[in-house]
Amino acid sequence: MKNDIGIDIGSANTLIYIKSKGIVLNEPSVVAIDKEFKSVLAVGSDAKDMIGKTPSAILSVCPIKEGVIAEFETAQSMLKNFVRKAFSKKAFVKSRVVACVPINVTAVEKQVIRDALLNTGAREVFVVEKPMAAAIGAQLPVSEPIASMVVDIGCGTTEIAVISLGGIVCGKTVKVAGSNFDAAIEKYIKRAHSLIIGDVTAEKIKISLGSAFSVNDEETLEVSGSDYMTGLPKNVVINAGEIRDAIKEQLMTIVEAIKDVLEDTPPELCADIIERGITLTGGGALLKGVDLLIKKEVGMNVFVADMPSECTAIGTGMILDDLDLLKKDNLFIVTK
Repeated sequence: MKNDIGIDIGSANTLIYIKSKGIVLNEPSVVAIDKEFKSVLAVGSDAKDMIGKTPSAILSVCPIKEGVIAEFETAQSMLKNFVRKAFSKKAFVKSRVVACVPINVTAVEKQVIRDALLNTGAREVFVVEKPMAAAIGAQLPVSEPIASMVVDIGCGTTEIAVISLGGIVCGKTVKVAGSNFDAAIEKYIKRAHSLIIGDVTAEKIKISLGSAFSVNDEETLEVSGSDYMTGLPKNVVINAGEIRDAIKEQLMTIVEAIKDVLEDTPPELCADIIERGITLTGGGALLKGVDLLIKKEVGMNVFVADMPSECTAIGTGMILDDLDLLKKDNLFIVTK
């Protein structure tokens, strides 16, 4: 029991929660592979450091796409490596695992996640829908007859759900999230400044200057890349206003999805949401002013959860505490 773990296998990062210890691992979901010998050279932070800097014989792979496993063998190798970092394989063999999946995941995709973790050495694997785990980790009263609305903005997807009495009343997965912000920034920098940058640089720009509302317009950043016309190294200075405009379309897609879910919410539960507000989780919740933008567009209070990037992993850990009860009563849609 003490070795039971919760795992949030995200498109950007994988987090492991061990019962009684909390979050013991938070690593990028990246694997560096030798293309000739098909061998794993590095995993996690070491592999992410190689992105954009490797020779042609080495390939950096992100095996998790839009919240599900896209490359089974690579994901399995990554998970085995992470488990070894978290604790000994012998201890893991005795473990039960709670893993997260998007709302609209198929039965086949669920089975892929189960198989990957079982092949890694887990004794039993259970899956829970990601917004439910995020809501539990954010300390929302998900088992009570009160509506809680959670918007989990991750790297590959944004999960939106209204939860009441231990179940998701209505929800939606939008394939627009942090990675789309990065791609939009790359595209803008190329168009506006004739500068080609990589994924890592785009992510740094998002973290430093990214905003959804006018909160940091005076901030600037010098960015290095390759000149689009000559291919030579080049520096440009960009400001926060430019980046906000660059990601505006992606942000509004998320806002429209929130409105869609609210339209599908029963009137009695809408009253609860108006009173209690919307809770933001996931790494995207850290984008400056995203709560202010959603509040302005939907006309409701919006709150960013404490430690939003870790809410889902914490939620899986909290589910572990009552796993036998959840299995018995089928609460929180935990399935084996």
